[in-house]
Amino acid sequence: MTNSPEKIKIIDLASLPIQIGKEVVIKGESIALFRLSNEDVRSVESKCPGTNGPLAEGIVSGEYVFCPLRDWKISLITGEVQKPDDGIVKTYKTEVIDGSVYITV
Repeated sequence: MTNSPEKIKIIDLASLPIQIGKEVVIKGESIALFRLSNEDVRSVESKCPGTNGPLAEGIVSGEYVFCPLRDWKISLITGEVQKPDDGIVKTYKTEVIDGSVYITV
Protein backbone atom coordinates (compact mmCIF):
# COMPACT_ATOMS: atom_id res chain seq x y z
CA MET A 1 0.00 0.00 0.00
CA THR A 2 1.43 3.40 -0.97
CA ASN A 3 0.66 6.68 0.70
CA SER A 4 -0.84 9.27 -1.61
CA PRO A 5 0.88 12.67 -1.67
CA GLU A 6 -0.35 15.17 0.89
CA LYS A 7 -0.20 18.96 0.63
CA ILE A 8 0.81 20.44 4.00
CA LYS A 9 0.78 24.09 5.07
CA ILE A 10 4.24 24.99 6.36
CA ILE A 11 4.54 28.73 6.99
CA ASP A 12 3.17 32.11 6.00
CA LEU A 13 5.20 33.48 3.09
CA ALA A 14 5.78 36.77 4.95
CA SER A 15 7.56 34.80 7.72
CA LEU A 16 10.05 33.22 5.29
CA PRO A 17 13.06 35.53 4.74
CA ILE A 18 14.41 35.92 1.22
CA GLN A 19 17.54 33.82 0.51
CA ILE A 20 17.68 32.39 4.05
CA GLY A 21 17.00 28.67 4.41
CA LYS A 22 14.56 27.21 6.91
CA GLU A 23 14.65 23.58 7.96
CA VAL A 24 11.31 21.85 8.56
CA VAL A 25 10.52 18.25 9.43
CA ILE A 26 7.48 16.71 7.76
CA LYS A 27 6.52 13.07 8.30
CA GLY A 28 10.04 12.35 9.52
CA GLU A 29 11.68 13.95 6.47
CA SER A 30 14.04 16.88 7.01
CA ILE A 31 13.38 19.49 4.31
CA ALA A 32 15.21 22.74 3.49
CA LEU A 33 12.83 25.52 2.43
CA PHE A 34 14.01 28.61 0.51
CA ARG A 35 12.39 31.84 -0.69
CA LEU A 36 14.45 33.03 -3.65
CA SER A 37 15.14 36.63 -4.62
CA ASN A 38 12.63 36.28 -7.50
CA GLU A 39 9.98 35.31 -4.87
CA ASP A 40 9.84 31.64 -5.97
CA VAL A 41 9.75 29.21 -3.04
CA ARG A 42 11.66 25.92 -3.36
CA SER A 43 12.20 22.93 -1.10
CA VAL A 44 14.71 20.09 -1.19
CA GLU A 45 15.95 17.31 1.03
CA SER A 46 18.03 19.07 3.67
CA LYS A 47 21.18 16.90 3.59
CA CYS A 48 23.93 17.40 1.02
CA PRO A 49 24.56 14.03 -0.71
CA GLY A 50 28.34 14.41 -0.51
CA THR A 51 28.83 15.82 2.96
CA ASN A 52 25.52 15.35 4.83
CA GLY A 53 25.81 19.11 5.41
CA PRO A 54 22.63 20.97 6.44
CA LEU A 55 21.49 22.63 3.19
CA ALA A 56 19.11 24.95 5.08
CA GLU A 57 22.26 26.66 6.41
CA GLY A 58 23.78 27.01 2.94
CA ILE A 59 24.27 30.17 0.89
CA VAL A 60 21.60 30.79 -1.75
CA SER A 61 22.58 32.28 -5.11
CA GLY A 62 19.93 32.48 -7.81
CA GLU A 63 18.29 29.06 -8.00
CA TYR A 64 21.16 27.24 -6.28
CA VAL A 65 22.20 26.51 -2.71
CA PHE A 66 25.82 25.93 -1.71
CA CYS A 67 26.51 23.27 0.93
CA PRO A 68 27.90 25.01 4.03
CA LEU A 69 30.53 22.30 4.58
CA ARG A 70 32.25 21.90 1.20
CA ASP A 71 30.60 24.43 -1.10
CA TRP A 72 28.85 21.86 -3.32
CA LYS A 73 26.45 23.70 -5.67
CA ILE A 74 22.95 22.17 -5.78
CA SER A 75 20.05 23.15 -8.04
CA LEU A 76 16.90 24.06 -6.11
CA ILE A 77 14.91 23.24 -9.28
CA THR A 78 16.19 19.74 -10.14
CA GLY A 79 18.07 18.75 -6.98
CA GLU A 80 21.15 17.93 -9.06
CA VAL A 81 24.64 18.59 -7.71
CA GLN A 82 26.64 20.61 -10.22
CA LYS A 83 29.87 19.24 -11.73
CA PRO A 84 32.60 18.45 -10.93
CA ASP A 85 30.76 17.06 -7.87
CA ASP A 86 28.09 14.42 -8.30
CA GLY A 87 24.79 13.52 -6.64
CA ILE A 88 21.17 14.54 -6.30
CA VAL A 89 18.79 15.56 -3.52
CA LYS A 90 15.05 14.98 -3.47
CA THR A 91 12.92 17.98 -4.47
CA TYR A 92 9.40 18.69 -3.22
CA LYS A 93 6.49 20.39 -4.95
CA THR A 94 6.12 23.75 -3.22
CA GLU A 95 3.27 26.21 -3.73
CA VAL A 96 2.21 29.57 -2.36
CA ILE A 97 -1.55 29.78 -1.92
CA ASP A 98 -3.23 32.84 -0.39
CA GLY A 99 0.05 33.91 1.24
CA SER A 100 0.85 30.51 2.76
CA VAL A 101 3.57 28.04 1.71
CA TYR A 102 2.54 24.43 1.10
CA ILE A 103 4.78 21.40 0.46
CA THR A 104 3.51 18.17 -1.06
CA VAL A 105 5.04 15.07 0.55
